[in-house]
Amino acid sequence: METYAQALLYAIPVFMVLLAIEIGYGYFVKDQKHKVMDSVSSISSGFTNIIKDTLGLGVALVTYPFLLEHLAVFQMEATWSVWLIAFVVVDFAGYWNHRLSHKINFFWNQHVVHHSSEEFNLACALRQPISNLIGYFPLLLIPAAVLGVPNEVMAILLPVHLFAQFWYHTQHIGKMGWAEYIIVTPSQHRVHHAINPEYIDKNLGQIFCVWDRCFGTFQEELDDVPPQFGVLKPASTWNPIPINFQHLWRLIRDAWYTKNYWDKFRIWFMPTGWRPDDVKEKYPIAIIEDVYGFTRYETPASTALKVYAVFQMLVTTGFIWFMFYNFSAIGPKGLLLFGFVVFTGVYGYTTLMDRKEYAVYIELFRGVLGLALISFTGDWFGLDSYVPFGSWLVALYFLISLFSGIYFTYFEASAPKRNTWA
Repeated sequence: METYAQALLYAIPVFMVLLAIEIGYGYFVKDQKHKVMDSVSSISSGFTNIIKDTLGLGVALVTYPFLLEHLAVFQMEATWSVWLIAFVVVDFAGYWNHRLSHKINFFWNQHVVHHSSEEFNLACALRQPISNLIGYFPLLLIPAAVLGVPNEVMAILLPVHLFAQFWYHTQHIGKMGWAEYIIVTPSQHRVHHAINPEYIDKNLGQIFCVWDRCFGTFQEELDDVPPQFGVLKPASTWNPIPINFQHLWRLIRDAWYTKNYWDKFRIWFMPTGWRPDDVKEKYPIAIIEDVYGFTRYETPASTALKVYAVFQMLVTTGFIWFMFYNFSAIGPKGLLLFGFVVFTGVYGYTTLMDRKEYAVYIELFRGVLGLALISFTGDWFGLDSYVPFGSWLVALYFLISLFSGIYFTYFEASAPKRNTWA
């Protein structure tokens, strides 16, 4: 986990710079692909994912070192050829993992958050799950374990492979000529995120598009079919935590309400979106039918609220970066507490973005919690040793969050809303 935290220490600034470049370019060419609330929601989803992964919150059915120990037929050294073979194996496994997530009801729950944005941009790439609490991906790496690919190689390649999927979440790059036949490109991935009938469940590759071409899941972006983004059952919230579990909750409800015991069992393993006939009739769920005419999710938001949302996102970025920088010194118990504060923060300010009245109570709770931690420990997880009066700045942040929650709930909530900043 510490290795992954170190990788993120360098990756986060790179991601933020690339996001700033994309936003700046969109502004310059007058073709902006970001909306403030959506992008803040996407980036905040990334926060919850990296906190969850770095803290190891979940249960692995099996680990790669275990498979390597028991299945390795060969003993490989970490030569350049081994790195290349391992990368191809990881990408092949990633294709099938991705395909399972799109094809099976239960597995869709851990992937739906990535598709939940109704925009398509680099921020959308950061919508990663916290609902994948049961890890099975190492099972797809059995070929690598049999070949004896060292664990040290896999530990480095897995985050590199994930980070390499960031760049193609953009609408500002068109088709890329001969590269379209080898790697996944922005054009291909726009197809993947689209809800048009022509595009659903296509282009499941992660780095190489050859798997899609081999296994019949490839679809070129068509000039006369502009991709429309999102999911057919819209998330209708900016809060990434509910988005992660909406589909699972629907499955639980359907399994409970159906009278057919066979349906109670098989609903989890049926194709994505399948529902028992009796609950489908009694408890209908709205699905987008006109992909060009549906109303995208929005909430009343003044310029002040949008500025506040960006402020919260930037401060949370700083918190997480400091956590990774000081990962060892904070220690396991401190990391869990730090992670809880970040999760609560994301839940609080994204609920406020949704204009939910109960958001104020979450903001009050985390404001008081943050101030209490500083008061009892006299510091903010060792920040004062790096930044003079750092804990005082954090205390000021919690005070701002506390009073802003009250302001946006009880004062601005009753004022006319003007959507002045898209």
